[in-house]
Amino acid sequence: MKLTKKSHACVRLEKDGRTLVLDPGAFSEEDAAAGADAILVTHEHADHFDEGRLRAALDANPAAGLWTLASVAEKLAAAFPGRVHTVGHGDTFTAAGFDVQVHGELHAVIHPDIPRITNVGYLVDGAVFHPGDALTVPDHPVDTLLLPVMAPWSKLSEVVDYVREIKPQRAYDIHDALLTDLARPIYDGLVGGLGGADHQRLAPGASAEV
Repeated sequence: MKLTKKSHACVRLEKDGRTLVLDPGAFSEEDAAAGADAILVTHEHADHFDEGRLRAALDANPAAGLWTLASVAEKLAAAFPGRVHTVGHGDTFTAAGFDVQVHGELHAVIHPDIPRITNVGYLVDGAVFHPGDALTVPDHPVDTLLLPVMAPWSKLSEVVDYVREIKPQRAYDIHDALLTDLARPIYDGLVGGLGGADHQRLAPGASAEV
């Protein structure tokens, strides 16, 4: 698979001429979902789910489908009958030729006073895992972890321990729009030095084979 990093939590995966896009939210590029054959959304927060961009992508490709949890699906299902699929923990499906497993149920705790919402992670082709806004550990080996490195709900020690628990071959940063360039060396050094996996960062628009 070819993995292309978009801004913040969005990535594009390409295989056999087809494209799968994960979490094209408001912090990502306007065209982050353009040309997608399938779209996966982990949860309803705006930095992962932008309704206008999803509608535009689904309008542009009548064969494209969306797989997501109920809180997102209910906003789009009526407009795109048969193309919006509700999924939850334990589900498996095929989207645009990619085999997907669903892991996780809840968003990480931001603060005890804030109710937790649902959140699912996606393991694609048994190799690439996008956890959304949670530190979910799938019951399956992960070759490539898409690692949320900076969020209101996390701290760096938890990020390092998450990499240690997953034990991926490599980890690519996501959820990084709030991380300034000044802080990058600190995060890169600690995650890379303590995590125990090959830790890499792709600039938006850059790609790698996974």
